[in-house]
Amino acid sequence: MTEISLVISDVDGTLVDPDKRLTDASKRAVRRLHESGISFTIVSSRPPFGLRMLVEPLSLKLPLGAINGCSIIAPNLETIEQHLVPEPVARESIDMLMAFGVDVWLFTPDSWRVRDLSGNYVAHETRTIQTEPRLTARFDPYLAQTLKIVGSSQSFDRLSECEAAMRTALGRRASVARSQPYYLDITPAGLDKGTFVENLAKRLAISSKAIAVLGDMENDLAMFRHAGLAIAMGNASVEVKRQAKYVTASNADDGFALAIERYIVDRATKCEGTV
Repeated sequence: MTEISLVISDVDGTLVDPDKRLTDASKRAVRRLHESGISFTIVSSRPPFGLRMLVEPLSLKLPLGAINGCSIIAPNLETIEQHLVPEPVARESIDMLMAFGVDVWLFTPDSWRVRDLSGNYVAHETRTIQTEPRLTARFDPYLAQTLKIVGSSQSFDRLSECEAAMRTALGRRASVARSQPYYLDITPAGLDKGTFVENLAKRLAISSKAIAVLGDMENDLAMFRHAGLAIAMGNASVEVKRQAKYVTASNADDGFALAIERYIVDRATKCEGTV
């Protein structure tokens, strides 16, 4: 049994509850990790500025992964490593999303740009990342600084069709994945939550087998494949659950905290008891 020395958690759908709140149980669970000598950090599809509200409550000290690991930042939000979507790919992605009739958002290192302030999920995302979007008529002036493009739609089936078409069209030039049923993310190619796991393992000089990860969506599967222990949330899809070692309760029922206690802290205690 490999001892876990680092836990990496997804944020939305995993660490926070459905109202995007960090519950007392989750905060206690992270404290238990620290007390047990197990490091903790987060990786999310959120932009760098969308993680700042989690740093102090969780006493985060290690690098954080934003934009599905394409942007690595320090706890003070200073950039450690950053990758951008190539401008031609960003332009093509926006054109395709618009052709499918979904709302388009563009994230740069320091801003969130939208063409419609009343669009689907704009208010929802504003509450989530605690940042107001900036209204822009054209995305062209910001394409050279694109961290992520998001297609947002209330029609999940339409977004699935768009996802398949974009994967075919963009190929290996970009990563295309759902971060929520209503969000389709286009991010730099070759980087994902799995590469973030590998990056942290190298930085901390530990084996990836000593890393446990928690997640709920398709974009979490990459880190499932790179970690020694993968835990899926109860609110995850059947496919995500199938690829995890354990399945905990949903994020509405403090599944994150339950998983930390049952599969990480208790496991660490058993490891200490073995000779």
